[in-house]
Amino acid sequence: MFRKIMIAARGEIAMRIQRCCSEMGMETVLIYSKEDANEMPVQFCNEAVCIGQGSARTSYLQWESILQAAVAHGCEAIHPGYGFLAENAEFAENCESAGIRFVGPSAEMIRMMGDKQTARQLMQKHGVPCVPGSDGIVDSVQAAADAAQRVGYPVLLKATAGGGGRGMRIADSPAGLEAAFREAHAEAESAFGNGDLYLEKLIAHPRHIEVQVLGDQYGNVIHLGERDCSMQRRNQKMIEESPARCLTEEQRTQILRFAVRAAKAAGYYSAGTVEFVLDQAGTPYFIEMNTRIQVEHPVTEFVTGIDLVKEQFRIAAGQKLSLRQEDVHFSGHAIECRINAEDPEHGFLPSPGTVHFLHLPGGAGVRVETVLYQNCTISPLYDNLIAKIIVHAPGRLEAIRRMRAALEETIIDGVKTNVEFLLLMMYNTDYMLGRIDTSFIETNTAGILAWNQASRKEPV
Repeated sequence: MFRKIMIAARGEIAMRIQRCCSEMGMETVLIYSKEDANEMPVQFCNEAVCIGQGSARTSYLQWESILQAAVAHGCEAIHPGYGFLAENAEFAENCESAGIRFVGPSAEMIRMMGDKQTARQLMQKHGVPCVPGSDGIVDSVQAAADAAQRVGYPVLLKATAGGGGRGMRIADSPAGLEAAFREAHAEAESAFGNGDLYLEKLIAHPRHIEVQVLGDQYGNVIHLGERDCSMQRRNQKMIEESPARCLTEEQRTQILRFAVRAAKAAGYYSAGTVEFVLDQAGTPYFIEMNTRIQVEHPVTEFVTGIDLVKEQFRIAAGQKLSLRQEDVHFSGHAIECRINAEDPEHGFLPSPGTVHFLHLPGGAGVRVETVLYQNCTISPLYDNLIAKIIVHAPGRLEAIRRMRAALEETIIDGVKTNVEFLLLMMYNTDYMLGRIDTSFIETNTAGILAWNQASRKEPV
């Protein structure tokens, strides 16, 4: 195992990795921006290196400086967390060239699965069903129109290098296709430096189901079950849970089999997530593979008892998987709520500032991942995810009730957050009955905000 590693991340995932390293007896070197000098991970790591100031572009994305610091401090490996450099193939490649292990898959795998069109073609070759769409990149409005006519409207234009909902636009008819194409292309070019697009048939009212996989460098791949990530706003997940209530056992077996097949087709190793949309008939379609640890990984850790970050380190160190598929057992139901510094009553505008008072929940089956502390400052320069509350209980209804109690106990004074909005969701009848899809939050936001205290207190 490694003796000393660098954490190339910030916020709650940096603290999560730090805890894991402490348990495994590894020393840590944390990079941070000048704005994050007082962040909790800086205080807990063995060494810390200021890598720049200002936005991520001038700090956390400066991979040349990060790699130089890793070499100078004698780091044997770099864990990128999620976001920033976690899916940057060039960074992974240069880590290996410098003799430093990248805690994740190879640069080749990141490139292959990061290019959505290449990944689609690989999946189709290996019998993993994909959403009907273009045969390759659509390099003009006319090419997009030809593909749309073949698969039928509505359609979805997607950036091949995309992620996080960026570089995506819907066209309901030929009249809206040109504007959608130009907007998606411009956003993809700005966000990823690559404006290439492909086109898919838009699946109406889908569920978003993802499967957690683990693979080692010897061809062994297992799954750790699925997560339902359908509760989204603007393609950003807000509530995740496992197992997925909407799946029959037959559907679950099929999706898990497809996910393992997808990972094996890519020769994948490390922790990864294979993502599907489920249409209203219950048919799954592959959409992408995320080649990193996910924000929502604690949901899977709760239901399996497996530490995914520890497994990442073991795989990166060249060890075989410590588990076979038959060793993975599932218990109970887990739900995660993402706490964001934002104001739901004013269009979910970001709400940076100082946390004047803080109280976080606890108790049996409650886990909180955060770097918040009293009088800390939330910067406007980075992502507004400030905490994750995860609960685990024997069944789904018990987990919902436990999440209600945890959210009611949460106090973050000084900035606006979505805690109250999430609490309202936990009392929503359609959510409790599982009658949701990826458009549910945006369709029902006005009604959710209008609920009063009395309606939330009705017994279930």
